[in-house]
Amino acid sequence: MQVTNVGSREDGKIWHRRVTLKHGVLATVVRSLSTRQTKTVRFLQVAFDSTGESFLAGDQHGNVYLFEIGRNRFQLIQKTGQASTAVAFNLRRPTEFLLALADYSIKCFDRDTRQLVSWMRGHEGPISSLSIHSSGRYAISTSSDAAQLWDLDTFQRKRKLNVRQSVGIQKSVTLFFKFQLPVPQDGPRIHYRAFAVSQDGKTLAAAGRSNLVHVWCLESAQLVRVIQMPSNVKSTLGVLSQEGIMRFINISSCKQLFEIGTSDDAITMATVCPKGQHIVAVMDSGALKIFEVRSLSTEISKPPQPLLKQVLKGNSRNTSGFKIKERTTASRSRVKTSGRRTHPKVVPLTASGLDGKENDLPSGLNKRRLQALLRAFGEYPAKYRMFIWRSLLRLPENHAAFNSLIDKGLHSAYLCLQELYPIKSHRLQRGLQRLLSALAHWAPIFGETDFLPRLAFPFVKLFQNNPLICFEVVATVIVNWCQHWFEYFPNPPLNVLSLAENVLAHHDRELLQHFVACGVTSQLYAWPLLETLFSEVLMREEWLKLFDNIFSNHPSFLLMAVVAYVICCRAPLLRCSNKKDFEYFFHHRNSLDIGAMLKESYRLMYGTPADIHPSSVLNDPEPLTQGQYPIFNNYPTFIVEYQSQERKRIRQQEVEYLRERQEVQKLHAEMVRQQAEFEAWCKQQELLLQGEEQRRRILQDEEKKLAQQRARLAAMKRELKMKELSVVDSSRRRFLKHQQDQRRMQLKRLEDEIQRKMALRDQETAGAVQDIEMRQIELDAQRRFFGQKLAKEQGRVDQEMRAEVDARSRMAEMDMDLSQKNKFQWEDVVTKPSECEEETQWTSLISQEAQDTEEGEVADGDHQKGKRSPCSSRALLQQPTSVSINKESEDSSCFSVDRGRGELDSKERDLLQEIRELRMKLAARARASNYTSPSNSSL
Repeated sequence: MQVTNVGSREDGKIWHRRVTLKHGVLATVVRSLSTRQTKTVRFLQVAFDSTGESFLAGDQHGNVYLFEIGRNRFQLIQKTGQASTAVAFNLRRPTEFLLALADYSIKCFDRDTRQLVSWMRGHEGPISSLSIHSSGRYAISTSSDAAQLWDLDTFQRKRKLNVRQSVGIQKSVTLFFKFQLPVPQDGPRIHYRAFAVSQDGKTLAAAGRSNLVHVWCLESAQLVRVIQMPSNVKSTLGVLSQEGIMRFINISSCKQLFEIGTSDDAITMATVCPKGQHIVAVMDSGALKIFEVRSLSTEISKPPQPLLKQVLKGNSRNTSGFKIKERTTASRSRVKTSGRRTHPKVVPLTASGLDGKENDLPSGLNKRRLQALLRAFGEYPAKYRMFIWRSLLRLPENHAAFNSLIDKGLHSAYLCLQELYPIKSHRLQRGLQRLLSALAHWAPIFGETDFLPRLAFPFVKLFQNNPLICFEVVATVIVNWCQHWFEYFPNPPLNVLSLAENVLAHHDRELLQHFVACGVTSQLYAWPLLETLFSEVLMREEWLKLFDNIFSNHPSFLLMAVVAYVICCRAPLLRCSNKKDFEYFFHHRNSLDIGAMLKESYRLMYGTPADIHPSSVLNDPEPLTQGQYPIFNNYPTFIVEYQSQERKRIRQQEVEYLRERQEVQKLHAEMVRQQAEFEAWCKQQELLLQGEEQRRRILQDEEKKLAQQRARLAAMKRELKMKELSVVDSSRRRFLKHQQDQRRMQLKRLEDEIQRKMALRDQETAGAVQDIEMRQIELDAQRRFFGQKLAKEQGRVDQEMRAEVDARSRMAEMDMDLSQKNKFQWEDVVTKPSECEEETQWTSLISQEAQDTEEGEVADGDHQKGKRSPCSSRALLQQPTSVSINKESEDSSCFSVDRGRGELDSKERDLLQEIRELRMKLAARARASNYTSPSNSSL
């Protein structure tokens, strides 16, 4: 087997050399993104063209490859970037192909030019298939929500068929019955899911969720063969089974010609070329396998075998392990419209490998195997639960009968259901109302039953998308699992409750005695569980597990589940003593292990004696009848009829009351209408009177307006006359004003001339005054110059006097310092060096301070003296002089140079005296210290 890796190549060969084919595989095509093949891109869709020599393949990355088997070539023709969901390659124009993408759109491309031809939109979900008409002009695209018909010439949508619950009528035609293909009545019922027609249009094969394939001859409209696949094949699509093996059977010889695929390398989809020469299969690994049909089997050209054949599993790969049942017909004629036809006889199969008929269920299921599966896992798979329930209950799916019940509308007993049984979801409310109405139309007792909404609600919530299945499930539950419930209507089913009480008394007498002591009857602990079918005390998943077991067992299992629930909750129940506590307990959810409850149910089911076992009273479950639903009359009809008659009587009274009320309302409405008309007439009269009065007022107002207009006209005339007179007067006044202005201008010119002459005279006077002021300024400048010169001379004299005083004071200080120095030398000899040093520092500090003070005072005093000799200074002191700086000025000042000199000299003498006294004190202190120090040393 040759494996071709497309990889990233855009073209190449499919196989490199032709070799002997093994198992008919011409080539295997894969696409890996790396050389190590660690990441493989899966192929998703394949489609042959009309010639069968080439096909298209789309992968999950959106690449579309063209494989030409005759030329042994492949090439990449398109990159869409999105995974394809369906491909069609047999259009009218052979170079064009359709591609359904993941964005819910359809694109048409040209194979040669690789251009986009058209882009079609309209689907709201993934497109699952593309089907092309034999002419190649029309195409049907199918999704989960709609099927659309396209015209491939204009690429426009022609029709759209919605597959939702409510579909409007788009087009109607009249159809005439021609014939009906017969379906075997004896044996399991098959729900057909897949159909295939031969190329010549003479043979039809159909299969479904079963291991049987029915083959009809369309010319004779007869079932010619029933092919039984191997026992492990339970679901077929054409001849591609769920195990991934595709089997090809010669329907004439009833033999398996060949099979492709294995359980290890399963096939997910396959397509056959129109000429039947090649098969392309998409494997579970994502690879493509091209098979050559001629090399797969040599059994195609052999003549047909006898009709009855038994195909046994052998060592040859061309045989398989399935059985074939054939039918022989007495006539090959077409079935006429009268309905007369001869049913063929069925050759019975051997009993080996088959279960009993009583355990066979529709769709190929077996009850015993389901029960074994249920006991092993405790529940059915959630994915297949609804399918298993429908098979266990054997629902007939009577569409016509159900539609007739629905067409009767809402039952009068459930018109106000939302008030008695309110539900948040309006959809569930409407579904429950329709279901209860259909049940009430089916049997009158259900229009009088109060607990029916509580019993049916969990099924309505579970099957809200399929009202037919919901109705038949509830009807089956009522007929089989609610046996003898309505015999004591309108009271609870005391006979059924007594059965549960007997079982409880046998298995847990202590708990029953506790119930009796507390005054709790079976109507309080068993009936709430039965009338709600455990929906109030169990969660959704727990409820589903419970009903998996209830539907798989005898109807008595429901009563055993009630007793098991009570026994499993015995600990909290033994602690309760109040009735309200018991009522609350059996109407609310409790912490309960559903697995333990189911085990207890099975223990009670198989451990209860036969004399008290409910199965002795309850019948085996029976499915609803086919075509029409059975009559349900297991209830006291007289009570229901009496209640229905009473309700009818009350309804008639209500109708009579409503009729009388309607008549009263009509009379009241007529009275109101007449009163309204009278009030309208009165109002109209009042409006007429008001209009007449208003018109009179309008006339009076108009007359008043006319008089006012005449008065205004006269006033306007007077005003115009006055304006004319005022204009004449204003003209005269303007002329007089003009003359006055001329005279005023002449006077102004004279005044200006006078002002000009006066200004000229003022300018001349100001010039003379400025000259005088300049002379005065010059005199002031000369005076200031002479004053400055005299001040400089006075300063020079003062500096000379200060220098002489300084020289004398320095001479006196030098004399005093010399005398002090001599004294201190003597004292230094006497005193210790350390004390002398200390005293010297202290003395020098004080003397320095005194000297500084004296020098400051002397400097202040000498600052007032002029530079002169002692004799001249005294003469100056005795003869003070005064100098006039400005003799010409009347307000000149006199300055005295010796002013304050006597005071200065006295202060100078006082300062010198203080300095002398301070020095004498310091010297005495020094002597005293020197005297005391030798005495201390001698001691």
